[in-house]
Amino acid sequence: MDIPASPGFLGEDHSEPLTLDTRLPRSERTQSIQEDEGRATVELASIMTTASNPVSPGPSSPPLDQSRMQDFVPPTRPSSTPFPQPEPRNTDVRCLSCPTDSGMELDEPEHAETPSLLPQVEPVGMNLNDLPAEIHECILDHLFGFRVSPTSKSSIMRWGTALRHSRRKELSELSLVSPAWRDLIQERLYRHIKLKATIESLRDSSAYFAKHPHLRHYIKHIEIWFPVFQPRYGPLARFTPNTLPTVTVDGLTNASYVLPADNCSLEEAFYFVSECFPEVCVMTLEGGERKKAPRVRHWIRDADQQSRKMPKIDSIRTLICKGQWNLIRGADDFDAIVSALPNLREWHGSYSKPKSKSYLTMADILSKPLKLTYLNLCIEGDYRRELSFPPYFLKVSSKVHFCSKLALAASSPPLEHISYTGRVCKQFFVDLAARHQDFRQDRLKSIDLTVKNCCRHVSSLHESGSGITDMNFINSFEALVLAGIRALGKLRAVEYLRIRYVDLDSPVPPLNPYFLLRDGWCSGVWSDAIVSELNRVRPMAQFEDLSESFGEVGYNKDGRMTISPDFPKSKALSLKLSNYALLSGGISIT
Repeated sequence: MDIPASPGFLGEDHSEPLTLDTRLPRSERTQSIQEDEGRATVELASIMTTASNPVSPGPSSPPLDQSRMQDFVPPTRPSSTPFPQPEPRNTDVRCLSCPTDSGMELDEPEHAETPSLLPQVEPVGMNLNDLPAEIHECILDHLFGFRVSPTSKSSIMRWGTALRHSRRKELSELSLVSPAWRDLIQERLYRHIKLKATIESLRDSSAYFAKHPHLRHYIKHIEIWFPVFQPRYGPLARFTPNTLPTVTVDGLTNASYVLPADNCSLEEAFYFVSECFPEVCVMTLEGGERKKAPRVRHWIRDADQQSRKMPKIDSIRTLICKGQWNLIRGADDFDAIVSALPNLREWHGSYSKPKSKSYLTMADILSKPLKLTYLNLCIEGDYRRELSFPPYFLKVSSKVHFCSKLALAASSPPLEHISYTGRVCKQFFVDLAARHQDFRQDRLKSIDLTVKNCCRHVSSLHESGSGITDMNFINSFEALVLAGIRALGKLRAVEYLRIRYVDLDSPVPPLNPYFLLRDGWCSGVWSDAIVSELNRVRPMAQFEDLSESFGEVGYNKDGRMTISPDFPKSKALSLKLSNYALLSGGISIT
């Protein structure tokens, strides 16, 4: 019995009809039917894959090799990227407003699961600890401020607060945010610590860092200050009309301040630092200041002991001495401190009050060979003009010319930068240029001088003042600048030269004379002699501006001359020295 081909099941051009032989047994007949159905399915698939576009009626491209697609493994992202794992995406897009049909059959064709070509990725939860270390650093730098390296060669004006944050107690609570932040915040908080130089304070600090040894490696700058006062409390007194009471835990008491009795010595302080802080780079010693202040003891034993050696701290590179008169009162004191710091390269010394002994002591120290690369010395930093030379400086000038001793220290072969605040004259540059013979061995790159006054020979003390209204001082300042420019002919490695006079009481601060050479550009005071000398020794350097006047000159109702500067609040780039003669006649500046 012949069964015709179904037009809905087979194509119209099918030429081989299916036949069913009834003479065959039932088992063989069933097998024949199944073979015919398989053949029909293959033919139907070939018909369905035929393109219906008449332009390109050919068969479609062969299917992609699924095994090759499954063998592809995406590359692993670097661990330093912010998101090391690919973000899982939900490809099942559904309408949230439509109710879900829980009774739908899973075997329906529209709900059949299609095999995914990408590898299955489990969702990974991200938290703060998974962020890279660079992101944490940026966040904490925004809160704490950018850190300054203790070994940085950049000019740091205030070492006291360079590595120390003012809100240490408030920001210490941030260490509880996460374990990653705890280490980073502790590293910042403990970079700069300040300790009291007493026996009790050193014992407590030793016990604290013994319990927390991991904090010792965070400390880069340690500041040790020696107290010059110590309160001594008297008996309880509730009604004492002559003195003000002091409130303590015991009530109201009378207190008088006496010399401290529990201060440690420098030997004990150095031993404490060498044992507790292996990576400290900067040390600050603060001697304090008071009337008849005590000298800081250097040794534990008495002075008559022969065997005295300071504990060595090899990691210290920078030493800052505040209130240096109480720390160093002679060349022997300086030698004892330097012997404990064999790798010292920078020395910042400042005095609280000017004294004749400060100049004389520093003159002895600067006469010795130094292995420093950076010297910053401030002997007089009050920044006030004076009417005449003080008596203590007359005592110094009668014994030694300090400018020559300063030039001797500046000519030290390893020295690269010198900064000085005090009295200086042209003899400094004259002696400095005379000591530099071979420019190939010069390392001095920058000179920074802040002038208190220019030492000079005068016939009367009234001619030895300073300020913008004193022409004797202005002439001495011009001679100092001329000598500095002339010295640049031999100091070929010097790229930065600044000579300035600072007067906080000046009626017009922008008129304070200064000279600056930086990156081949000059600004500040000028004259014909200065310009010609600069063209001779540094032909490539030039002034940014050469102005002929300070500003508009007029007269007030009292007949006094007045000047309205062109730069009332900004820094003047050009100050002609001859114009200062207008200020010496008692004029008023508006």
